[in-house]
Amino acid sequence: MLIKTHLAITLFFALLLLPFVSNKIIFLAISLLATYIPDIDSSNSKLGRKIIFRPLQFFLKHRGFFHSFTFLFLATFIFLIIIPKIALGFFVGYASHLFADSLTISGIIPFFPWKKKISWKIRTGSRTEKILFFVLLIVNLLLIVKYILAS
Repeated sequence: MLIKTHLAITLFFALLLLPFVSNKIIFLAISLLATYIPDIDSSNSKLGRKIIFRPLQFFLKHRGFFHSFTFLFLATFIFLIIIPKIALGFFVGYASHLFADSLTISGIIPFFPWKKKISWKIRTGSRTEKILFFVLLIVNLLLIVKYILAS
């Protein structure tokens, strides 16, 4: 999926959970930032273009370890111990990215190192993805308006 679709999906899930979190700004910011992280193993991604992540790309293939619940659970556990305030936001953003990529033809290997892949039928950048993005954009705007009117 394209990053704009990842962000729309992450925002949707974050907005659904927003009433249940105490620090809403940190939660939203971390959720949206975390959705970028799984693609650091790709030189085509926003973060992956940064020179600091190039060594990772040499050793790891795209949609491998970083596109797995194995990494998600490990990283979230570490955040729970070190910086618990950001753990839920990280989990939501990262998990949303994995969910979105599981809907694509390329799919993900959810429990790395096992090779069992889950995938669906959406082609990255396709008309279907564009429709999904615009539907989520409208739904997200409606949710934001709902929260504004409720406060």
